[in-house]
Amino acid sequence: MKNNEMQMGIIYAGFSYFLWGLLPIYWKLVQHVSADEILANRIFWSFFFMLAVLLFTKKWGAFIQTLIHFRSNKKQLAALVVASLFVSCNWFIYIWAVNSGHLIEASLGYYINPLVSVILGMIVFREKLSLTQYASFGMALIGVLILTISYGQFPWISIFLALSFGLYGLVKKMVTVDSAIGLTLETLVVAPFALIYMIILFVNGSHSFLAVSTGTDLLLIGAGAATAVPLLYFAKGAQRIPMSTLGFLQFIAPTLTLILGVFIYHEHFSSIHLISFLFIWTAISIYSLTKTKLFTQLEAKWKKGKSVGI
Repeated sequence: MKNNEMQMGIIYAGFSYFLWGLLPIYWKLVQHVSADEILANRIFWSFFFMLAVLLFTKKWGAFIQTLIHFRSNKKQLAALVVASLFVSCNWFIYIWAVNSGHLIEASLGYYINPLVSVILGMIVFREKLSLTQYASFGMALIGVLILTISYGQFPWISIFLALSFGLYGLVKKMVTVDSAIGLTLETLVVAPFALIYMIILFVNGSHSFLAVSTGTDLLLIGAGAATAVPLLYFAKGAQRIPMSTLGFLQFIAPTLTLILGVFIYHEHFSSIHLISFLFIWTAISIYSLTKTKLFTQLEAKWKKGKSVGI
């Protein structure tokens, strides 16, 4: 993997996690709308936003060619469908958690998620970690375990969020298509179901879209862009960097989410949380150092010296 590709992958993925970390602010603005209706609008408007992106970037022809290609490549098609299902489940659980007062448990899910990504990378792609990286992984695991145990009960929301997004990231690495085209296809798979559900809500008179206020309507439509932009950057990053690196970058989002929960939405932050953060941030710092050129040079000299000593 080329260094410039690796660097761009880290930038893309890091930016996507930064946006995801701030996303609870958006969902709080529409918390008066049910989570299922928010999800339906999120999927539906994401699809139309991505169609606009394809037209603007002149990728419509490539999109049609990819559709034709998938007709003869059943494995890629199956992976795309599975990816769309995983991310849709993740969206629903996260929206419900944020708007139901479970922001801390949601952030815990995205602290567990990197560990899931690292494990999947090791199992599926045979990615190897150095001894120092194993140490950082262990420290992050301790931090997550402290958070989990201190929560007092089995964190179902956290586990489902971690598994659904970890598996989504895994499947995304198996779908070798342009990120914008891939996301358009993912939303295309579930958009018809979202539209049907929105129609049912209209028929039953239980809809919020076009019924509450213009501000609510604009926010629900804007959910398409709020969803698609970070996913686009995530897809660009996921295809360029190892799962292990992707896993550790994911700590950005839950950290921002917890900061929002504590300082903006005034959720309780205990000494246990502080201890957990210290473990997790130390792990991130150690892992980040292992990716620097200086560390690589020092490690190479150490190995060379050890070999000569033998």
